[in-house]
Amino acid sequence: MIPTNQLTVPFNKGYLTGDEAGYMRQAMTSGPMTGDGPFTKRASALLTEIIGARQALLTTSCTHALDMTALLLDLEPGDEVIVPSFTFCSTANAYALRGAVPVFVDCRPDTLNLDERQVEAAVTERTKAIVVVHYAGVGVEMEVINAIAQKHDLVVIEDNAHGLGGTNRGRNLGSIGAMATQSFHETKNVQCGEGGALVFNDDRYFERAEIIREKGTNRAQFFRGMVDKYRWIDVGSSYLPSDLLAAFLTAQLEHFDEIQRRRQRVWTSYHERLAAWAAEHDVVQPTVPEDREHPAHLYYLLLPDLESRQSMLKHMLSHGVLGTFHYQPLHLSPAGQQYGRVGPQGCPVTEDVADRLLRLPLYAGMTDADIDTVIATVETFRPRG
Repeated sequence: MIPTNQLTVPFNKGYLTGDEAGYMRQAMTSGPMTGDGPFTKRASALLTEIIGARQALLTTSCTHALDMTALLLDLEPGDEVIVPSFTFCSTANAYALRGAVPVFVDCRPDTLNLDERQVEAAVTERTKAIVVVHYAGVGVEMEVINAIAQKHDLVVIEDNAHGLGGTNRGRNLGSIGAMATQSFHETKNVQCGEGGALVFNDDRYFERAEIIREKGTNRAQFFRGMVDKYRWIDVGSSYLPSDLLAAFLTAQLEHFDEIQRRRQRVWTSYHERLAAWAAEHDVVQPTVPEDREHPAHLYYLLLPDLESRQSMLKHMLSHGVLGTFHYQPLHLSPAGQQYGRVGPQGCPVTEDVADRLLRLPLYAGMTDADIDTVIATVETFRPRG
């Protein structure tokens, strides 16, 4: 087994555009490095332009952006929020922290997104919101979700950690729900090590969100000259990132198109060159409906069974290539069972795909040689059949 520090192709490597260090030096020398400085404003403007959203607030993580949505919803103990079981724990944890009950709904077998056909059956009189995750940056069936939400007076939140740059029937992911959350973790297409954003498409939430992000104070209004002093006026916490991180993020967002071209090249190489191998060995490649555009956030394969998936991971590692599995069903996790409940139709698809899914390395700095190595390694594996 090859030690991970001797890998030929790691799973992820943060991409640098070349402008990050210079921007960070500017942030260090031109003034305070606290949040909402010049680079925070630049990054926020770039982000809203890319998404086509009305407003955006940078946060310290996507997790904290989700936490803010829970506060903005004024959730009370016993309220319910519909979430996919096939997602990261932050999607559900934000609402459990407020005493609400995450209601886990299954994913579709094709896109692995929240199955919109099962959502309405999970709605009760206690339901307050529907949270969708655009898995791998492939858009959820948002027209159906929004229709259900309108019928039952629910708020739709997009967990868009995978989706920056993706579209759904011509609409940018992150611009369709009332709010959307973004991740700028190092594993994401655009990153600053750790970071996130809360995006607004409904003006009702922005003013209060500013207050919540600033520890429950109206500090932002004070610095804009709107009030003569700032005070504690609401619940909140410290969700505001340093302008130093925003400087790094600004460089990434300014090179967004370049990053996307690089990632699309890797994704397309995998999809086209592995098609024959996948068909021969009953391996399922990602499904992208014709009316969606994905941002090449990740590339996965669905192996025939758990044993094949585990064997392939070991095979790849022995050749110096690091692959990984992905989400484990939240409804089966200890915390999911304690704080949440499963929708009426269960989550059998989630349980199945969680055992079979394998992610290939995908990052903007991959070379032709890296891509060739990954593909050659995959093609030499033979799933048991």
